[in-house]
Amino acid sequence: MSSPASPPAADRADESPVRIGALAPLTRPGWAEAGHHLLAGLELAASEVNDAGGIVGRPLELVVRDTAADPQRAAAAVDELAGLGVAAVAGEYHSVVARAAAARADAVGLPFLCSSAVLDTLTEQPTDWVARLSPPQSRGWQVYADFLLGAGHTRIAVATQPSVYWASGTRILRDRLAPRGGTVIELDMSALTATAVCDALVGHRATALLLLVGHPEPAVPIVRSVRRDQRLAEIMIGAPAGQPEFAEWATLLGDDGAGIPFLRYLPERFSPLGARVETALRERLAEAPSFVAFEGYDTVAVLADVLRSHGPDRRHIADSWACVAVEGTRGQIRFTRTPGISVWQWAGPPIQVVERDPAEPDRFRILRTA
Repeated sequence: MSSPASPPAADRADESPVRIGALAPLTRPGWAEAGHHLLAGLELAASEVNDAGGIVGRPLELVVRDTAADPQRAAAAVDELAGLGVAAVAGEYHSVVARAAAARADAVGLPFLCSSAVLDTLTEQPTDWVARLSPPQSRGWQVYADFLLGAGHTRIAVATQPSVYWASGTRILRDRLAPRGGTVIELDMSALTATAVCDALVGHRATALLLLVGHPEPAVPIVRSVRRDQRLAEIMIGAPAGQPEFAEWATLLGDDGAGIPFLRYLPERFSPLGARVETALRERLAEAPSFVAFEGYDTVAVLADVLRSHGPDRRHIADSWACVAVEGTRGQIRFTRTPGISVWQWAGPPIQVVERDPAEPDRFRILRTA
């Protein structure tokens, strides 16, 4: 008996994987915990896509690259992934790294759906190649500034390090606070020790200190010093960039890490989809999923929908951002052109100001929503 004939080459090609590049900071000096949560969300969604039949019968495959918070490494990864034939690139957490990836994706004509970076100017010029799920920094940090004013804080110190991201955050806070009588005092952490920060806070009569610095260094030593300084017993410590979101923060600081308000991008209550994904992410991570894990899941959910509707052609994907209408874990996802934002932007992600409950640091208290 003769063997059955092999399927035509075109049919075999139809069974090949549809590949998506995935960028995440998985090693230091990147925020590796955030990167692993992001990757968990990306991988969970890809697994569910494949369990449901893939992309018109073709499996979805993630090609993961570790950016380690290095912009040059991220740009090189985009070039590599483009050469490997991926249909699109997804992910990244660090804003400065995502900006490098976005610029390179725009240059080589590779669609990039940014999961979690918030810097307003991901690209210098408007582009159709890049879309983003997380809210722009200007929107989230304005919400945080309004929270500060509502809590009675008008003399606000920011412990900051040289970075376009921290400089942008400082500018947003100052622009929002100044017309309402608020003052922003910059403390340059390249010139100050954690102990010197305490003296500066007393000298400037600040009522709030915001951590616009890296984690765990120097954020953790600053918190410890301020918490132990009796002169600063009444000062509020804040972290708009979200450092307290992750379990490592609570592990390193214990009770000192509670009561520090930060931004995260979750709804007040999940839809049935969000609740189901939360359970699955918790099992995959063996801990409570952060908002970054949900951003990762939603990224692949959007790309899978686009790939099913428009195919893996890169130009078709980039042309499809305006047509996206996907039910994500945190709401209906649609992309629009937003004034001042150079990429396609989800205009409606939820924003919360939350803190770890001082009475129960593993529990989060919502202080403000937008």
